[in-house]
Amino acid sequence: MSELAVLNLPSPDATDRLAGALARVLGAGDTLLLEGDLGAGKSHIARVIVQQLQAPHGPPEDVPSPTYTLVQTYRAGDLAILHADLYRLGDPGELIELGLDEALGRDLCLIEWPDRLGDLTPPDALRLTLRMLGEGRMATLSGPAAMGAKLGALCDRTHA
Repeated sequence: MSELAVLNLPSPDATDRLAGALARVLGAGDTLLLEGDLGAGKSHIARVIVQQLQAPHGPPEDVPSPTYTLVQTYRAGDLAILHADLYRLGDPGELIELGLDEALGRDLCLIEWPDRLGDLTPPDALRLTLRMLGEGRMATLSGPAAMGAKLGALCDRTHA
């Protein structure tokens, strides 16, 4: 995985713009790995992505953090979206019980605490690492070169 972009997100609006830009380029079969400390904004980014994708198809759903359910699934037209928070995952075998192994590579998967995926981590995933920086955040996007090409001008449009 190579570093594709480092973005300064000085405000909540800048964070929302990044999430909206990601929603425009991510689709079926893509995986976004969301890393960062508690409270860094992982669930918020996932929420904005899901709601942006649902908006053209009707009112967006409420998108709570799946901390206790581990996985929430959503639809945006024909697109299946899986939002997982693996923080409380007790046993890697639970990933199969949750259907995560089948969703990876097929659906759009937004995964918080991806270090718990182990061998299931897709090699072509996009990784977004969020770090608190004063009142804002620093976002680092990393992934394979093909994902960098897909992101294209996204990075230029999200600086605030």
